[in-house]
Amino acid sequence: MTNPKNERFETFSTCPQSSAVDQKVYLDRVRQSARWCDSYGYDGVLVYYDHSLVDPWLVSAEILRATTTLAPLVAVQPAAMPPYSVAKMLATMSHLYERRLYLNMIAGGFKGDLQAIGDETPHDQRYERLQEFTQIVLGLTSGETVSCDGEWYTTNALKLAPEIPDELRPGLLMSGSSPAGLATATALGATAIQYPEPAGQETTDVLAGTATGIRLGIIARENSAEAWRVAHDRFPPNRRGQILHEMAMTKSDSHWHSTLSQLADESASEGNCYWLGPFQNYDTFCPYLVGSYDEVVPHLRTYWEAGHRTLILDSPRDEEDLASTAEVLARVQVAR
Repeated sequence: MTNPKNERFETFSTCPQSSAVDQKVYLDRVRQSARWCDSYGYDGVLVYYDHSLVDPWLVSAEILRATTTLAPLVAVQPAAMPPYSVAKMLATMSHLYERRLYLNMIAGGFKGDLQAIGDETPHDQRYERLQEFTQIVLGLTSGETVSCDGEWYTTNALKLAPEIPDELRPGLLMSGSSPAGLATATALGATAIQYPEPAGQETTDVLAGTATGIRLGIIARENSAEAWRVAHDRFPPNRRGQILHEMAMTKSDSHWHSTLSQLADESASEGNCYWLGPFQNYDTFCPYLVGSYDEVVPHLRTYWEAGHRTLILDSPRDEEDLASTAEVLARVQVAR
C-alpha cells in the first residue's frame, strides 16, 4: 500500500531563455542550471518554444548530456513541425541517451508568432488541432501503425523507428487554464497546467479525471523580510515592462493571461505571499509565492490539497533558488 506521506509534487524547473542570457555564456548557464536541478532531485526542466528563442530540441540534448536523471519537458507547437517529426525526435533522444522526455503541448503560444507564419486559426480550434496532432504522436511513440484521415492531418500506415521502450515513452503536459484546454487535456490523458490564483480562491472548474498542476515561482527564506528583499531586488518596478504587459494584453487571446491580469493588484506584504509583480512588469509569466518558509509552505500545501500534483517552477537565478525551493517542498511533504 502506498504511504500518502511519501507522495510529492512532480517538480519541473525552467531552462534559462536564450533571449535573456549573453550568447557566449548561454550554453554554460543551461548546463549548470540543469546540473543543479539534477542534484536537488527535480524531475525535469521545461524548455520553452517561441520565435525569439533557440530550438528547444537542441537545448534538450545538451540537458541530457549534462545530467543523469533530469527529464527535458519540451514545448511543442503544432504549427512549428509535423507530428511525425516530434515522434522521430523522441525516438532519437531515447535511442541516443536512453532517457525519458516529457512534452509540453502548446496550442498557440504568442499570437504574433502564429500570424507571422500565416496561421489565423481561432483559439478553440487550435486545441482541436492540438488534440489530433498529439494523438498521432502518442500512437507513434506507443509502437502503433498510425493511419489518420483527420481534419488537420493525414497519415497512411505510418510507423516510427526506432521504437521507444515502454519505460521511455513521453510524459504529457499542456495548458489547462481555458475550458478548451481542460477538455483537450482530459481527452488526451495529459496533465493540465494552470496559472493558479491565490490559494483557496481558484475558480477554474476541473473536469473529472483530469490530472492538474500549477506554474509559479517561489522565493522563500527563513524570514519574510529577507525573502521580500530578494524578490524586489530581482524584480524591481519596471515602467517599460508594464507598458509591454499592457500592449500584450490587447493582442493576446490567452485565457490564463486574461485571468491573471484581472486579479486585483494587491500590495506585497508579509502574510500575503501571492505576488503578481513580476507578471505585471512583464518579467515573467506566472505568479510568485514570496515569504518565509512558514508562510509559503501552507500556501503551497493548499494547492496540493486542491488536487494539483505537478509543479512547474520559474527559471532559477542561482543554486540558492533551487535549494530553498527544495526545502519548501520537503516541508510541504512533512506537513502533510
